[in-house]
Amino acid sequence: MLGTPVLRIDGALKVSGGAMYAADLNLPNLAYGVLLCSTIAKGRIASIDARDAAAQPGVLQIITYANCPPLHQPAKPISSQGQSLVPLQSADIAYYGEHVGIVVAESFEAAAAGADLVEITYAPANAPPVLMPGKPLKAAGGARDTTWGNPNAALAKAPIKIDQIYSTPYEHHNPIEPPTTTASWDGDELTLHDGTQWLAGVRMMVAALLGIPPANIRVLSPFVGGSFGSKRVVWPHVYLAAVAAKLVNRPVRLSVSRSQMYTTLGYRPQTTQQVTLGSARDGRLLVFRHTASSTTSEFDSVIEPASAKTGMMYACPNGTFARKLQRVDLGTPTTMRAPGEATGFFALECAMDELAYATKIDPLKLRLLNYANVDPMSKLPWSSKSLKECYAQGAAKFDWKKRSAAPRSMRQGQWLLGWGMASAAYPVNRSPASASVTIVADGRVLVASGTHEMGGGTYTAMAAIAADALGQDISAIQVELGDSNLPATTVSGGSRTINSIGPAVEAAAMQVLDKFVGFAIADPDSPLHGAQASDVRAINGRLQLEGQPMRADRFTQILARNKLPSLSASASTAPSTAATKYSAYGFGAHFAEVRVDPELGEIRVSRYVAAFAAGRIINPLTARSQLIGGIIGGIGMALLEESAIDQNVGTFATRNLVDYRIPVHADVPPIEVLLLPEEDSVTSPLGTKGVGELGIVGAAAAVANAVFHATGQRIRDLPITPEKILSRGIQSARRGG
Repeated sequence: MLGTPVLRIDGALKVSGGAMYAADLNLPNLAYGVLLCSTIAKGRIASIDARDAAAQPGVLQIITYANCPPLHQPAKPISSQGQSLVPLQSADIAYYGEHVGIVVAESFEAAAAGADLVEITYAPANAPPVLMPGKPLKAAGGARDTTWGNPNAALAKAPIKIDQIYSTPYEHHNPIEPPTTTASWDGDELTLHDGTQWLAGVRMMVAALLGIPPANIRVLSPFVGGSFGSKRVVWPHVYLAAVAAKLVNRPVRLSVSRSQMYTTLGYRPQTTQQVTLGSARDGRLLVFRHTASSTTSEFDSVIEPASAKTGMMYACPNGTFARKLQRVDLGTPTTMRAPGEATGFFALECAMDELAYATKIDPLKLRLLNYANVDPMSKLPWSSKSLKECYAQGAAKFDWKKRSAAPRSMRQGQWLLGWGMASAAYPVNRSPASASVTIVADGRVLVASGTHEMGGGTYTAMAAIAADALGQDISAIQVELGDSNLPATTVSGGSRTINSIGPAVEAAAMQVLDKFVGFAIADPDSPLHGAQASDVRAINGRLQLEGQPMRADRFTQILARNKLPSLSASASTAPSTAATKYSAYGFGAHFAEVRVDPELGEIRVSRYVAAFAAGRIINPLTARSQLIGGIIGGIGMALLEESAIDQNVGTFATRNLVDYRIPVHADVPPIEVLLLPEEDSVTSPLGTKGVGELGIVGAAAAVANAVFHATGQRIRDLPITPEKILSRGIQSARRGG
């Protein structure tokens, strides 16, 4: 079963409209909230006139700092808190778009109409807001900076040096499902229907802010319509929905509009990265430096760890990496798919491409010359590493050997043709998790865990793991998730979901199986009576003696004879201490072809091949989709995505999907993903590693390197646009960027 492509068991619900998201729920007596957001970047509220809004038919309540109950700021930072600034607690304004009120009404339309009638005047701060990096750099936790060997001495002696600045812009997540929370109270008991990546985090954070026991809160999130990190933490609208529901004494649905998502739900911060490589003339690395600075708000220190993982990629005896922060007057940034790795590998892999041209060595050969057989930073052995196989199979499928080395040397009609490649790596993450498995009298198998389905295929993977362990057809498996009352799990972030809950599901399934075997071999009426437990196998919904298929006993028969309506088991699993003795990553290799119009600067990705080794693959169908989705995100990162700043207004000028460019079908060629078989006994009992973020790591660099190969112009600041291509001119292209 495991490793066999399986259609999503929740697919029919999603395509038929039967999947219930947080905004789909209809509760009796439901009211609707609309957020009021600041229209200045910094200052204070001078006055609020809500009289006309309060008179609007259907309006139930207008909540501002003047009547919002005090909220309890946690004594110490909580990892699920999206920002430390709690709104509606004072007249102060820290950033454009900060929540300053909620209008609650009988209908969404009445709430929106009421919101339009609230008049707020402001006293802006005297100094203009700082929106772009420019302040002195601040160290971001010096203990996290790392140095090995003697980088300064090695750099001084290196005959070949690359020293460049690479930058990535502000970016926004733009999931299809806008964040929505529906809150309802039953006495002191609070139920939150919320699109979230972390049920336990919502429960913990809301409890802390409201000052109530976590046990009084239930969070439901059976489906999440995309996230990419934006729903990993708890943003203010979640607990403000609970506040509104308490004040009006009825359920309240509070949705964040598409434009509000750009100011109040985090974003990928801007990064500026300096990468310095020193090598021998034969291309072997002697020294590696990577310093990355990223932007954060004035009140939080959220780091984009762009340099944190790059030192593990290539064998190098001397190196250093550092992280720094620059404060700006925007809301707090947050994680975005492959936070740190996506941005950091863009800089690293472009710098490696530049080194390949400086040493006149093929980019693929250069990476093989510097292949790391152990983790260069930790000196630990790899739990498994099949990167050489990824290089070989990806290059063969792409036909890399036919690449002409010189920039601007390949054409296809009017188009300049470019081929680029890059490496990919993403750490293996695993956390404690729990699950339960129940077999009921009618033969159904119920698998439950308080985890999340964001589109990656969690429902199907859990069903496949249980079916494999129990010898059942997957059609007999029913999966329950998205409920904080179910067995507890961790956040669905860092590509850890299946790596964490998979072993718990398997362990629970094996435990319930052991219970059935115990009943059968002890029962004189069972065909398995007196058999050795080790000789019993589970096949097709029954237990049978190995080598004697006629000696079999169905699960339903065992339950019936013992007058049991069901039999269940729960299991909790956690990472093993043995895993700390290894460095564990998934690896991959990207190969991209681009076409560039030399007259118009138009860039098209025309062909793409990527090969990945990410441990045992539970469901190749959904795993491949995840990797393709990551690559598409990387194409967007390379060529399209940028959240522009309007300094005059004091916020992002990009506020919707009209202005924020993301890849559409016309921008994406057929993408061929190769999944290499890989066994890993260290990462988890199932041997999985995780694929949710691996696909985007290195993808932007592969496209950028292909653009250089096509044009001879090295664009180091993303996104690469026709304007940047044309502004360099033909002379720049002839010089090689």
